[in-house]
Amino acid sequence: MTNQDRTALVTGANKGIGLQIAAGLAAEGYRVAVGARDDERREKALAELRADGADVVGVRLDVSSDDSVADAIAELEERFGHLDAVVNNAGISGPADAGGLQDPLTLDLDVLGTVLETNVYGAVRVTNAALPLLRRSSAPRIVNVSSNMGSLALRTGPVMAAYAPSKTLLNAMTVQYARRLAETDPGLLVNAVCPGYVATDFTGFAGWRTPTEGAAVAVRFATLPLGGPSGGFFDDAGEVSW
Repeated sequence: MTNQDRTALVTGANKGIGLQIAAGLAAEGYRVAVGARDDERREKALAELRADGADVVGVRLDVSSDDSVADAIAELEERFGHLDAVVNNAGISGPADAGGLQDPLTLDLDVLGTVLETNVYGAVRVTNAALPLLRRSSAPRIVNVSSNMGSLALRTGPVMAAYAPSKTLLNAMTVQYARRLAETDPGLLVNAVCPGYVATDFTGFAGWRTPTEGAAVAVRFATLPLGGPSGGFFDDAGEVSW
């Protein structure tokens, strides 16, 4: 299978890092499904990508909804027939330090639940729904876009007791998927990646890395050659401490 035959789904791909992941995969010759729940933003992203020559299609996808995920995967099965890569990029930070909602001493459990719903449960929903299409690929890849704020060793960034633990759990789920799939689908590689501190609306444009720079590691792990690693956590420099 050549790159021209390969397909990918990127969630949360209407802007920021997700948009650049879609652009990067398209530049590698993949046909990319741009997953986003906002119709207007998705169409704007598609127009931008197509203007640069990308082979992309849009799919309405709300990762917090079982029905939306099922409908999106059914649409991709009809359009593509298979998937070679799924990049679980959709994520939310939850509120910043507003009223102590992410202070562990005053943590709002509704905020915690909302963040987990998108950042973790959403990735699980999409991954499990997409597995039948990934199993039709000769080199399937799953990439979970994480953050070094989820590293228990590094403890980077501000205290955010909803967002940071959501990425810790996403990393743990990455390992569980890799271990389980190694039993039945040893060629299906699953990894978590950290884009770094990227200047997007997600960070209030305070980051020092561009979205293209942040997207590069996700593109690299979505296109890993045979025999690549699985069950790891990586950034541009290599493995990230758990």
